[in-house]
Amino acid sequence: MMKKIFMFSCVIFLISACNKGDVVDCNNLTEEEKKNIPAECLAIDEGDSGPQVDLTTALPNEAYTFDTNIDFVNAGGAELEKFNQAIDLIKRVVATDEFRSAVINHTYNGVKTFVDNGGFTNAQIYQKILDGAETLQPLKNNTMDMEVELYYAATTTVGYTNSGTTRIWVNTKYFNTNSIGGVAANLVHEWLHKLGFRHAVSYSVSRDYSVPYAVGRMISRIGRSLD
Repeated sequence: MMKKIFMFSCVIFLISACNKGDVVDCNNLTEEEKKNIPAECLAIDEGDSGPQVDLTTALPNEAYTFDTNIDFVNAGGAELEKFNQAIDLIKRVVATDEFRSAVINHTYNGVKTFVDNGGFTNAQIYQKILDGAETLQPLKNNTMDMEVELYYAATTTVGYTNSGTTRIWVNTKYFNTNSIGGVAANLVHEWLHKLGFRHAVSYSVSRDYSVPYAVGRMISRIGRSLD
């Protein structure tokens, strides 16, 4: 009998020991953990009273190191300069607490979620942006990888892409008159398609709350406050 009790106690101890290393106390993160907050501590979803962190502190390192690797086609000197300013703005916005908070706290119909979110929570979407792992280039390299080609068309399309290519197309009809923030928003919008996020083809109010549209607007809005 004593032998069985001893064996049972050992099993309980082993289970506890194995699980202990997997538990993250989000309210008492170490300084090292605050530099790269565990994903579960960012999982602030609808009505969830689970672990939360102060979104005004402890921005992940990936937000500061977020980079771009973009090849341009049909872009001249002035156009490249405008693109470069837009890229700089994107990186500055991503490296802000305001951007992280805007993504994680984004709501649709009173719920913290995005339309056409691919089954991901807001916190997971934020992390996917930082990871920079495109569908066709799935390496998590913390980088926006794509090709950008300028074209002209007398249509209402600002830019477009498709799932079978790393390239996006930007319409000079709008590029030439868009602000730096507008160009930055369009680049991020199309790049988010490269991460696998979609939206309805036809306009609807809900489409504005999709990941490409909503995050694109965040880039433009927050970017204006950085000027």
